[in-house]
Amino acid sequence: MKPYRFIDYLTQLYLLVVGLLIVLFHGQQVPWWQVYVAGHVTCMLVIHLLLKAHDRRPESRLLDLLRHFYPILLYAVFYRETGALNQMFVRGMLDNLFIGADQYLFGFQPSIAFMDWLPYLPVSELFYASYFSYYVMIGGIGFILYFQDKRNFFHYVSIVSFVFCLCYLTYIVLPVAGPRVFWAPVDMFPQQTLVPFPEVVQRGPFFNIMKFIYDHFEAHGAAFPSSHVAIAICTIWFSWRYIPKIRYVHLVVLILLILSTVYCRYHYVVDVLGGAATTAILMPLGELLHRKCGEAGATSAGRATT
Repeated sequence: MKPYRFIDYLTQLYLLVVGLLIVLFHGQQVPWWQVYVAGHVTCMLVIHLLLKAHDRRPESRLLDLLRHFYPILLYAVFYRETGALNQMFVRGMLDNLFIGADQYLFGFQPSIAFMDWLPYLPVSELFYASYFSYYVMIGGIGFILYFQDKRNFFHYVSIVSFVFCLCYLTYIVLPVAGPRVFWAPVDMFPQQTLVPFPEVVQRGPFFNIMKFIYDHFEAHGAAFPSSHVAIAICTIWFSWRYIPKIRYVHLVVLILLILSTVYCRYHYVVDVLGGAATTAILMPLGELLHRKCGEAGATSAGRATT
């Protein structure tokens, strides 16, 4: 088996491209830019050594798990990094354009009005739980496919990573904070009157789980296109193809997740549309590149690993 697959070339290419962008365009906007570049070089080296080690010792369960799941472990790292790099090309946040687009389309701001229409704890918790399900979808579908058939897993992680990488590159060059500008101070965006969340909504456990995640792990400027929508649509494509037992439950959760991105005040409607369009464009392209590399998933659901 070759140590490198499509997903590995993709990850290394992303690290190289972003590293070069930092070297060429860091200016005064990326303090300690040398640390980021060194981090990219180190990560590329570690990935290469991991692949070589797994190629020599494929029987090692730990190496096998790391070899398959390291791209998923890097998603959060790459995502957080975009928040430190998104002022290299544009100064400030571009939210006024997206606020204006939603206002033009609807005559009001759906990301404020939706929750105001339904300020009830059971409703808000359903939507916040649906928003949280995004993290479960990514890892959960991955684990199921890993144990079902590793060809299906590589197919899955390749396409999801391809969509993720293009989203991350967009966040670096097109910083949009999202509707959080309505309810929390945002660096590089003019202060305005903030709209508080209804008190009853703030009592919900899933509201507070998501508040903790966004307070500690959010990358400001990563709203357009909505990766929640783009990646969730990717995951259901794979569950529909390879895990038919969960496809309809997954579909219901996906619909709720898409609605939750606006209800929970994380995305403008145009972010949601951008996420759906991103998947519609990038998934077929990713599939083409994946096939060009001579890789394919198993042809039937539940097929055992050979």
